[in-house]
Amino acid sequence: MLFTDIIRRKRDGGELGDEDIALFVNGLADESIAAEQVAALAMAIYLNSMNFDETSKLTLAMASSGTELDWSGEDLDGPVVDKHSTGGVGDKVSFLLAPIAAACGCYVPMISGRGLGHTGGTTDKAESIPGYDTAPDFETFKKVVKTTGCAIIGQTADLAPADRRLYAIRDVTATVASIPLITASILSKKIAAGLGALVMDVKSGNGAFMESFERSEALARSIINTAARAGVATHALITDMNEVLGTTAGNAVEIAESIRYLRNEKRERRLDEVVLALSAEMLIAGGVESDRETARQRCEDAVTSGRAAEIFGRMTAALGGPADFVENYDRYLPKAPVVRPLHANGIVSAVDTLAVGNAIIELGGGRHNVGEQLDLSVGLTDIAAIGTRLDGERPLAVVHAASEKDADVAERSLLAACSLSEDAPGTRPVIYEILDGDA
Repeated sequence: MLFTDIIRRKRDGGELGDEDIALFVNGLADESIAAEQVAALAMAIYLNSMNFDETSKLTLAMASSGTELDWSGEDLDGPVVDKHSTGGVGDKVSFLLAPIAAACGCYVPMISGRGLGHTGGTTDKAESIPGYDTAPDFETFKKVVKTTGCAIIGQTADLAPADRRLYAIRDVTATVASIPLITASILSKKIAAGLGALVMDVKSGNGAFMESFERSEALARSIINTAARAGVATHALITDMNEVLGTTAGNAVEIAESIRYLRNEKRERRLDEVVLALSAEMLIAGGVESDRETARQRCEDAVTSGRAAEIFGRMTAALGGPADFVENYDRYLPKAPVVRPLHANGIVSAVDTLAVGNAIIELGGGRHNVGEQLDLSVGLTDIAAIGTRLDGERPLAVVHAASEKDADVAERSLLAACSLSEDAPGTRPVIYEILDGDA
């Protein structure tokens, strides 16, 4: 069978069979299929979608395309649970949630991705920490999870290698926002990681890949149902992404905000709500707690007691980062040479969050092309939330740039992305819906 036959079949709206999917996944893993052909099939899938059976088969084939982890022989005294987000601007939740859940008795082997489209990547952000190894061998990875309770790493060459290549090609071919491809990409890594339970953070809004609630809900149900076929209990939260999550967007700047949160020094309201809701749901999905209110309070205590911060510090040191990173993060994180507040007047009434994400890319904090190196120091801090009154004192944001020219470009983009008015906007929920395995 020629691979062009498979492209043609999906281009014309046909269904891919077992043999087609096997050929595709094997060709991704061993790189025998040219990138152009992968891109063509990805676009055909984006345009014509896949049914549930196709999506499930693609997911399971990608999960088994490399090494599959097994935690059953590790003598863990708690559930193996993870969380995954569909991406957003300013989404540093993983760095908060993993140590919180670990402090509450879960084991969190978090295998994350790099930036995708306009959204930041957890792996890229972790690499802002000097010495932090985002690609340890599996034995080291398992040891860190077992001894500290969590480990946040990037996707290795051995784990779901088919997805690794497809992920990179989707990023630069405008095929990211495909429900079957998102489902297969996320779950292939999570199934291969040997999870017992998973909690999904499905973003909805103008900064998400799924802008409408209906599309977000469809993706959540696709993930829940596909995961069920693989035996992974999965819950999903649909959360708001109509503005930046937290007060920072970038790489190093988001790590700094994460540390301030874990040290219980500064916790932005919307970020706090998402973190605690997702953390509590991990305890529910893993069977640690049965009541959401009790689970949420337990997660809150993990932050205020300092246990979550301690675990993050231990994880960082175990993966090669500074032993005193939590205490002295500002000493270690890279800093941009140009730091400039951007002032405006009025009340922030709306934000084009996609445009903000693209502004980070223009600063050098995101990728235009596969393999492009990032400037981990650049980004935005002190980002004003919707409803904030700007009066010349409080900035719209502080721009961190590599040059004055880059800062100028970012300022223009940010001003264009934000709507200012004299009237305060209405409030909007942060958590839209919680779906469990019975959804």
